[in-house]
Amino acid sequence: MMDNFEVSNALKTFRIIVDTREQSTKKALERYDSFGVPYERATLNFGDYCGQITLPEGDLYDQSLRISPKCVVERKMSIDELAMCLGKQRDRFRREFERASNNDSKVWLLVEGASWEAIENHRYRSMMRPNALIGSIVAWMTRYDASLIFCKAGTSGRMIKEVLYRDMKERLERGEFG
Repeated sequence: MMDNFEVSNALKTFRIIVDTREQSTKKALERYDSFGVPYERATLNFGDYCGQITLPEGDLYDQSLRISPKCVVERKMSIDELAMCLGKQRDRFRREFERASNNDSKVWLLVEGASWEAIENHRYRSMMRPNALIGSIVAWMTRYDASLIFCKAGTSGRMIKEVLYRDMKERLERGEFG
């Protein structure tokens, strides 16, 4: 188990891994810059973002391999994108969450520009009815032990960093590494 000094030193190396399938748009680059920590790209087996640290014996994840981290953030840019994932793309979305579940990984589902009230009042373009969408979201959270974050697009980078950093810190302090 690491002592406080080793935990602190490992956290100083914290950076974010962005899945290679995330497109490098202007908004995405702004989001990455708002992390406030370095980031790099690698292929994740599930999720869009995960944390990376350097332990005394080397990096936590070998980026030459497909990475299956213990905590990821799955980002959706809108309620419409989430509705599409829970509707037409449900099988693909389910397989991604099952890969995470089979790896005992925590998934944080972050949806930009969303709120329960916006869903309840059908302030999105999808034909999926509010009750169906709310039911699907809550069932998904229950089935896969996923956590949900609604935030503004301009806040998502900071939220992604906070979730991944705090998860890494907690796991280091519990002695899950080293």
